Amino acid sequence: MIIIISSPSGAGKTSICKELLKKDDKLRISISDTTRIPRDNEVNNQDYNFISEESFKTKIANQEYAEYALVFGNYYGSLHKNVLRLLNEGFDVLFDIDWQGAVQLKNSNYSNILSFFITPPSKNVIYQRLLSRAKISGDNELDIANRMSFYEKEISHMNEYDHVIENNELNVCVRKIQKIITKKRINSRNRS
Repeated sequence: MIIIISSPSGAGKTSICKELLKKDDKLRISISDTTRIPRDNEVNNQDYNFISEESFKTKIANQEYAEYALVFGNYYGSLHKNVLRLLNEGFDVLFDIDWQGAVQLKNSNYSNILSFFITPPSKNVIYQRLLSRAKISGDNELDIANRMSFYEKEISHMNEYDHVIENNELNVCVRKIQKIITKKRINSRNRS
């Protein structure tokens, strides 16, 4: 199964994905390629595969990506070969991606897709989280303002997902997602 987690920037999708991976040994993350410069706390080939824009565009031309998007001036994409390897090894593949990538996956040849859109309790909470994250990520006020300007566009896509879940309290949000994943796995097994 492919599991998609999307949200506006700062709503907690990466934290949710990390928690899901800790709690579920049948789940593996699709590690994206990105042209973005690594943040201080990020590790190449673990958080992302940091590559050049030229290399990324070559992979686009060769149709190597299951999904890709240009987000805040940087490319992000998941390689078909990595997704297929994980699925063939018997894992469900978790995607921490935006709405653009989600649309591509839903329109792809992949089947058995479960999608979640994570909402914040309020737009102000997003701003506060981005301010807190800036201490780690090195984002400045302009970066935060840029991310906030995309909030409405991102939130406008939430009805395109199977489930919309508010992330007011991380553990509660993660438990809700786990429950839905477990139910989907049971239903998939019963149908096969």
